[in-house]
Amino acid sequence: MRTDTAATTKTRSRTNVRRMAQMGMLAAISVVLMLFEIPLPFAPAFYEIDFSEVPVMVGCFTMGPVAGAGIELLKILLNLAINGTDTAGVGEFANFLIGCALIVPAAVIYKKKRTKAGAITGMIVGTAFMTVVGCFLNAFVLLPAYAKAFGMPMDALIGMGAAVNSHITSLATFAVFAVAPFNLLKGFLVSVIVLLIYKKISPVLKMGIA
Repeated sequence: MRTDTAATTKTRSRTNVRRMAQMGMLAAISVVLMLFEIPLPFAPAFYEIDFSEVPVMVGCFTMGPVAGAGIELLKILLNLAINGTDTAGVGEFANFLIGCALIVPAAVIYKKKRTKAGAITGMIVGTAFMTVVGCFLNAFVLLPAYAKAFGMPMDALIGMGAAVNSHITSLATFAVFAVAPFNLLKGFLVSVIVLLIYKKISPVLKMGIA
């Protein structure tokens, strides 16, 4: 009986090590993907889409929402270590919350219904939740933090938005006409890519944590 217990403990230990290694690998891939940013015509230049949430979402679906949040945290910490911060960590913390707002609801729903329909439903809910959270955090945390970090008045940031989108005239319209479309588009693109690649990648990851 002691032998069985020792074997079980050893197996769990190996599984945990593999799981942590995979989380680190997915976080590292996410950091690399953060380097490839795409500017958008309806938002200021500092809003650029990247696909760093794709590996996080894959890990979230494979290992669960807690692991997904861990990968998101590792991604932020790695990026901080490599590139530093212009907002004393405020922007990175907000980005962590926004990323989790997408992946955690999606993973929770998928965990309850592990079908393609469950994955799609989860990502739709996650995208909608991320959009709401993103608008709130940008309006009350990120934009004020950026303005303070770069010594700019809020009117200057709003003016940058107005220069590319005439509908932007205030902080509220900035959130509605720049932040919301940005998050909706990002959530949609990440979801489509994950749907296309998940079945091909997930067996490899599942083998590693089995």
